[in-house]
Amino acid sequence: MSSLSLRLPDSLHRNLRALAERENISINQFIATAVAEKAAALLTVEYLEQRGGRANTKVIDSLLARVPDVPPIPGDELPRKVLPKGLPPSALRNKGSRTSKVTRRPRRRQS
Repeated sequence: MSSLSLRLPDSLHRNLRALAERENISINQFIATAVAEKAAALLTVEYLEQRGGRANTKVIDSLLARVPDVPPIPGDELPRKVLPKGLPPSALRNKGSRTSKVTRRPRRRQS
């Protein structure tokens, strides 16, 4: 185990002490956990970027081409705030999909 001298503004130190007390842990444990969480998040982003870089876009395109060009099931639509300004939801459908071979029965609503 190693030690580290850390300078914190007084206000941050007060907040840190209060949070650690609330969690029933030491300030040291609180900081160690926070650093571990941040490191895990950064490493996850790196992993996903590397993994995405190995993706075969031809396979992905062929899979997406099999998705039928139909409106979403009620309740499964994208929220309006996700859509780019002025773009209707129908514009997000895969216009180049080959849906003639794919047939799907409509899902039944659960009561």
